[in-house]
Amino acid sequence: MTRHRGAGFAAGLAFTALVAAFLIIPVILSMLAGLTANYQRGIIASGVTLLWVDRVLELYAHTIGLSVGIALAALVCTLVLGVPVAYALARHPGRFARLAEEALVMPVAIPGIATGLALILAWGAVGEFRTHWSFILVGHVLFTLPFMVRSTLAVMLAVNLPTLEEAARSLGAGFLARFRTVVLPNAAPGILAGSLMVVTLSLGEFNMTLMLHTPFTMTLPVGLADSYASMRLEIGSAYTLVFLVLLIPLLVALQWASDRAFGLAVRR
Repeated sequence: MTRHRGAGFAAGLAFTALVAAFLIIPVILSMLAGLTANYQRGIIASGVTLLWVDRVLELYAHTIGLSVGIALAALVCTLVLGVPVAYALARHPGRFARLAEEALVMPVAIPGIATGLALILAWGAVGEFRTHWSFILVGHVLFTLPFMVRSTLAVMLAVNLPTLEEAARSLGAGFLARFRTVVLPNAAPGILAGSLMVVTLSLGEFNMTLMLHTPFTMTLPVGLADSYASMRLEIGSAYTLVFLVLLIPLLVALQWASDRAFGLAVRR
């Protein structure tokens, strides 16, 4: 039995490693191409260089700051909007809550290009709004808000929030005190998980942003597509390297915060 179990574990581990390699190796090759002096000659023959990374930073540095700013602004907006919405849905379940939740998910189901076109038709003629970065922010909030609401709502329902609030109410806690000391600490794992998804999706969102951007509001994914379409392969690959160097530490930090909050919630 132990031998069969060990063989099954080894087979599962080998299959997992194979799938991981299938997904990761192309990304690694793309990153290496961005550090190669001439990809056609190969990294060994032509040598390693940071010239293409410097070129990316020279041409597309504005896209990095803009994308990070939009992602953080989208995070703030989804926190301000999504957490109260999730709380309301958790406290008042029923048919209306289900309809509201399904309505929130509609921007995710609709293709991003269609949503972007709808925003242009609705608000594109309002002053200088069309050419401002906040126009892209509106699209990103529409796209990411359901993920914040759903992750926060799932945790609120799992911890039986009404019972906890009633216990706090019986001890004399008012609404604000209950929300600050009971609701937010217990919902923290869902809020942080939603934050992780919001930042990730906002930084990587392409379809909608392609419709909404202007030459002065180009974000990281749009700049990446532009670099691959109009520049050398090495520049596009160097752009991929810059994108991942920016994104991965942020994801690790958010994942660490989410795991820490989940551990605190379990101990609580």
